[in-house]
Amino acid sequence: MKHFLFSILCIFALTNVVAEGEIVSSEQMLEAVKKRIVNINTDELIEMLDKDPSIVLIDVRTRPEIVQLGTIRRGQNRHIPRGWLEFRIGDEVEKADTPIIVYCGKNLRSPLAAKTLETMGYTNVKNYSDGFLEWKALGLPYEISDKAPNTILYSRPIEVAEGVFSAIGATQPPTYENANHNNNLSFVVTTDGVLVFNAGGSYLLAKAIHEEIKKITDQPVKHVVFENAQSHAILGAKYWKEQGVNIISHEYTLKIIMARGDQIYKRAARFIRDRILGSEIVLPDQTFSTKMTIPMGDTIIELMHLGISHSPDDVQLWLPEQKVLISGDITFNERLLPVLEHTDVAGSRSWCSN
Repeated sequence: MKHFLFSILCIFALTNVVAEGEIVSSEQMLEAVKKRIVNINTDELIEMLDKDPSIVLIDVRTRPEIVQLGTIRRGQNRHIPRGWLEFRIGDEVEKADTPIIVYCGKNLRSPLAAKTLETMGYTNVKNYSDGFLEWKALGLPYEISDKAPNTILYSRPIEVAEGVFSAIGATQPPTYENANHNNNLSFVVTTDGVLVFNAGGSYLLAKAIHEEIKKITDQPVKHVVFENAQSHAILGAKYWKEQGVNIISHEYTLKIIMARGDQIYKRAARFIRDRILGSEIVLPDQTFSTKMTIPMGDTIIELMHLGISHSPDDVQLWLPEQKVLISGDITFNERLLPVLEHTDVAGSRSWCSN
């Protein structure tokens, strides 16, 4: 609250439009602020995003607006409602000189947001003055931030091959809106049970995907596979353990969870807040090194570790009969590969060439 009051006081002080005893209108305040910030149009925004992948886009509209109308699908797009900006910007942007571009629907809230960020000490802030509605009207890329608003899942599962289903996650970092469903939650239905690939990014996500599985089959879930040790792959494990499901991972995933499980949990909690309810770090029941074969009825499922790629413990799932590969993090679609300290891009190229 101190930051918010300080920001408003500074805005009033800078405008110099308030005479003693007068009330300044919203239009007066907005026009005064617009003159004191850097405003960019659509062409300039596109050019900047093309040149600088480090830019953080911040959508300051409300969640219902984003759910119904969508949000810009470019770069590092974040959602922080205008009323929470002062309190949550530190979770998204740590350095004062990080390039930030704020926007709203019609250039009403974003100028005030830009000025607030400058007042808080951020030194490289711009306002996208055309706004999201103009961006959308021009046919530029946008996405609906929640394709399944009646469930915590970002989207409901679809059948991608016979007996293979996937709930496609958001192509963005973890946010409160996508609830850490920014990977694909996949499952294979067989005549002898269901295998789930990725435990989900929280207890609530795991429960939600299980509800969707029950709509498709009466077969019980028998195995859950951790794709790697990232939060969106493991934090739903407690739910699955409560269902008596066997949890499988690569052997290095176990080592990572044992060493850094608490950090993984806390980082996810920063973004999804109350949506982490019920989630706990749970260790896998089984691990493997290079390959593990799981016969389930008429279906043979092979778990593989093809080498280091996005993470050192990335797992792939191969269905030899159907010739279907669930690739895990060796491939990314419509999303820039997040390069971590242990990411091996060369290793991924080597696998593809072989």
